[in-house]
Amino acid sequence: MSENSKINSINIGSTKFETIPIKDSELLIIDSVIQDFAPEIEQLYQIREDESEEQQIKTGRLHENRILGIILKFYLGGKKNITTGEVEHEYKKYFKEIARSTISTYLNMLKKESTLYKERDGRVVYYIFYEDPPIDINPFWFTRIFCIVPAYFERALYFSKVFNKADKYVDQYIKKFHSEIRRTLIRNFKFLTGLIILNIFKNRSSKCVLCQFSRREIYGKLEEMMKIAIKDRSDVLPEDLLETLVQSFSEIPSFNGIYLKEKKSREDVVENILKFADDYKKDLEFQIMVSTRRKALRVKQKEASGNQDLEI
Repeated sequence: MSENSKINSINIGSTKFETIPIKDSELLIIDSVIQDFAPEIEQLYQIREDESEEQQIKTGRLHENRILGIILKFYLGGKKNITTGEVEHEYKKYFKEIARSTISTYLNMLKKESTLYKERDGRVVYYIFYEDPPIDINPFWFTRIFCIVPAYFERALYFSKVFNKADKYVDQYIKKFHSEIRRTLIRNFKFLTGLIILNIFKNRSSKCVLCQFSRREIYGKLEEMMKIAIKDRSDVLPEDLLETLVQSFSEIPSFNGIYLKEKKSREDVVENILKFADDYKKDLEFQIMVSTRRKALRVKQKEASGNQDLEI
C-alpha cells in the first residue's frame, strides 16, 4: 500500500471525514507555504473528498473524470502528449491509488469514445485530447467532464515556488529598477503571492462544490473558510490590486486565467507582482499589520477548538 493510501481524519464544523494527506515531495512545497502564510487552514486547503468513491457508486465515471483532469493539467502547462505512466504518477499524487491496469483500461475506453486518441513513438504510446478542452464555460458543465483538482494544485505549486524564491526575485528587481527597500519588497512580494495561492484554493473549492461526485457540504464549508482567510488578508487592499493581480493570477486558463507556460511568462508574472508590491507599499503595510493580528487570533481559535475548524 502506498503512502497516499493512508488517510487523515479531519473535522469541518460538526462533520468528521477522512481524506488523503499530501505526501508528494513537490506538493509538500505548497504545504510549507500554507503553514507559513495561513496556518489556520493547514490541512483544510488540501481536502479531496468524493462521495462517489466513499459509497462506491459511479466509480468508473469518477476515474474517467480524474484521468481527464490529469491530462488537462498537462495540457494547460503546454504538454499535449501524455503516457499511461505519467497519468499513473499524477493519479496517486492527488487521489487514492489505483492499479496501472485500471488506468490503462479507462484510457482505452476514453479512446474508444473519441475523447482521446493515441499516437505511437516507437514503443511509447501517447494519449492526446481529440478536441481541445473548452474555455470559459459554466463550471457546472466543465466539472462533469474534468476533475479540476490537478490543475489548481499545479497552479498553487507554481506560485509556491515563486513564494520561496522571493529573495532572488527581489534582488533581480532591485538591480533592474534601482529600488532600495529590499526587506519591504520581500515582505510585500510574499504576502501578495500567498494571497494568490489562497485565491487559487478558493477557486478550486468553488468548482469542487459543483462536481457531481463530490461531498458538496464539505466543499461548501471549505469555500467559506477560504473566503474568510482571504478576507482577513485583503479587506483593506485597493480593488484594482485585487482584480488586476490577485484574481487574474489565481484562476486557471479554462476560466480565463493566464497561461503559465514559458520561462518568460514566469519573469513577467514575478515582475508584475513586484511592481504591485512596490507601488502599494502603504496599503500593504497596513493590511499586513491587520492580517498578522487576525492570523494569530485564528490560530488561537483553532487550537482552542481542538480540531481543524475555524470559528466564524
